[in-house]
Amino acid sequence: MSANSADSSNSADSANSAEGAARLEVVLVKAGRTKIRYEAELLGDDGTRVVVRAPWAGEGVRDFGFVRFEKGDVFTEYYWRDRWYSVKEVRDTAGVLKGWYCDITRPAVLSGTELVAEDLDLDLWRSADGRDVRRLDEDEFAASGLTRTDPRAAAAALAALNELETLAREGGFDDLLG
Repeated sequence: MSANSADSSNSADSANSAEGAARLEVVLVKAGRTKIRYEAELLGDDGTRVVVRAPWAGEGVRDFGFVRFEKGDVFTEYYWRDRWYSVKEVRDTAGVLKGWYCDITRPAVLSGTELVAEDLDLDLWRSADGRDVRRLDEDEFAASGLTRTDPRAAAAALAALNELETLAREGGFDDLLG
């Protein structure tokens, strides 16, 4: 079911604002600390997957070399309550798709109007044309010590990264996000 389908109107009531469009605060946590917090428009919540849209929330330009995130970029973000990742579709100010940035996270938790996802350091990028699929921050993940402190979470994180990489390489993002 599409993020903009009828199911979004029911969930919007639970996080409704006086202006009509439902708003959530997205909170990304890393190593027990809030990494970033920003407001987003709730597009849908089917009980398992939460979809929000927000402008680039970072300060200034973030240039990764293979993609730049900058003011005016719009992120449509997909979070799951039962999966160990989130997927962010990134478009520029003209609406042109740049690609998908995927964070490996613990399953997201929605409490009231706050959506929390815990970043586990691993990331994946897939360019809009699908030619560039790359795993990111594996060194940070290794340095985090998660394999020692929480082996179950580390195994789930690695399995999630492998699943996303397979979907990215084989064209499964449409089914995942559709």
